[in-house]
Amino acid sequence: MYPDADIPVVPLSVQSELGARHHLEIGRALAPLREEGVLVMGSGGIVHNLAELDWTGEAKQPFPWAATFNEWMARKVEEGAIDDLAGYRGLAPQAELAHPTEEHLVPFFVALGAGGTPARRMNLGFDMGSLGMDCYAFGD
Repeated sequence: MYPDADIPVVPLSVQSELGARHHLEIGRALAPLREEGVLVMGSGGIVHNLAELDWTGEAKQPFPWAATFNEWMARKVEEGAIDDLAGYRGLAPQAELAHPTEEHLVPFFVALGAGGTPARRMNLGFDMGSLGMDCYAFGD
């Protein structure tokens, strides 16, 4: 992505037991680093339920519950509804099915906290029915 390797990279461990709001605040604490040329990037899955994967390869579309959750997230990002996003566990439809555990979603909140809204969505589709691959670029 950056062949000159001129972008500082510092890996962070997620603390999934501390939830979305905690990771949003970590991102907000990192936000000033953007002015110094630091790229804040999170890696995970916008929908991630391994127990529900379609291993047969027949699921060419997301499962309905996965699509519903994914579109709720996309709508809230578009609206800049950061408080709703941070409270997704109690607000989003099918949240616990979309993320039985949070370790694959909390990096999203670090990136959101660091970059804020507006955000650009890259709808990268689904794999195996229950792995949402959407990607977001936050901030300007």
